[in-house]
Parts: sequence; C-alpha cells; structure tokens
Amino acid sequence: MAAENEDSRVRQLGEYIRLQRQMADLSLRGMAGLTKVSNAYLSQVERGLHQPSLRVLHAISEALGIPADTLLAQAGFAPEAGRTEAPDRPATEEAIRSDPDLTPEEREALVQVYRSFVDRRRPPP
Repeated sequence: MAAENEDSRVRQLGEYIRLQRQMADLSLRGMAGLTKVSNAYLSQVERGLHQPSLRVLHAISEALGIPADTLLAQAGFAPEAGRTEAPDRPATEEAIRSDPDLTPEEREALVQVYRSFVDRRRPPP
C-alpha cells in the first residue's frame, strides 16, 4: 500500500508540473533549456515515471516561477505552507476541490493559483 501511495504521489507531482508548464506556455524543450535537465527526463517526471531530485525540483520551480516550497510540498518533501492559516482558506479550497465539473488536475491548479494570490497579499512576518 505504501508503494501505491508513493506512485500516486509521483504521478500527481508530474501532472502538476505538466499543468504548470502548459499554463506558462512553455514547451518541454523550452523547460529543459531553462532547467538544464534533458527533455526526455522531464517527460518521464511529468508522466510520473521518476521522482525528481531536490536539485531538479528547484530548477523546475525557478523555470516555472513557482515558489520552491510549493513544488516541494507537491512532491511530498515539505508540508504545505499556510494551509489553515487563514480561517476562510480551507472553505475556499474545499469548494474548489469538491467541484464535480473540474478534473483533478484543474482543481489542483485552481487551488495553487488561489494560494498564490492569497500568499502574495499576506504581510511579511
């Protein structure tokens, strides 16, 4: 069961990276150039065949303009920051996650976009 959960997590990370790359209107080859990682390897990461190293995750986060901690949380390397900090955030995220008209990938993308807007407005500590 643990291996099954790990495989699911790696696939979810790959789908998230692919979706973010597509939303950035970046080709696989273009991302390979920015990350200095082969497009064949990036393709395998996106398909959930490989879990990338921390170095590769950091390169991908920089190429996509995603905070590294967000990508690390998607990979299971770090807890998701601020998930319950704002009282209305869980309700908003739950509404997005429960929308039956969206695919799982679309739901996750919307949650990440929502978080990026909320986090940007939060005052620095």
